Amino acid sequence: MPSNSFTRRSFTATALSALGLAMLPAPVLALSEAGARKLVDTVVAEINRVIASGKSEAAMIRDFEGIFAHYADVPTIARYALGVDARRASNAQLGAFTKVFQGYISKKYGKRFREFIGGKIEVKTARPIKAGYEIRTTAYLSGEAPFEVIFLVSDKSGRDRFFNMFIEGVSLLQTERTEIGAMLDRRKGNIDQLIADLAKVG
Repeated sequence: MPSNSFTRRSFTATALSALGLAMLPAPVLALSEAGARKLVDTVVAEINRVIASGKSEAAMIRDFEGIFAHYADVPTIARYALGVDARRASNAQLGAFTKVFQGYISKKYGKRFREFIGGKIEVKTARPIKAGYEIRTTAYLSGEAPFEVIFLVSDKSGRDRFFNMFIEGVSLLQTERTEIGAMLDRRKGNIDQLIADLAKVG
């Protein structure tokens, strides 16, 4: 990643990384552990269904995008990925970015989940966190040691949705903020160009 990806947002990004999930609002009382777990149970069942479907990669990616669009808090994830640059984006730009980001992220993580063919994911434990609930699952892949996939669930969007995911300890939110920030820096902060280029990828 180019070193200049940290120059425009070095202080802010460092501060946000340090604060992490503590910056997100406390959970609304309507969200329960049972509700959060039910959401992830459903997501996992859908992912397992796609994994076992035997469909082509392109068809699987379409299915994963549907899962992501339906069960993830896409606007929150997209805005977080833009970081401080979201503040200067117009509503139209935020809407366009969210749409292309959805396709981009679905394709990216859909390919990762496609690696799970022949395996499965099982929901294990749930615990409250400041932003909602953390649901821990275990991925079992053929010929590999099991590893954790963690979902963070909140209802701040008005519905129960997952807003972050950790695969083997790697955070979707932090990864995408870093990578989208680097992409934007390479385009000299041009959000419209970023949107156009992500549309080609997604």
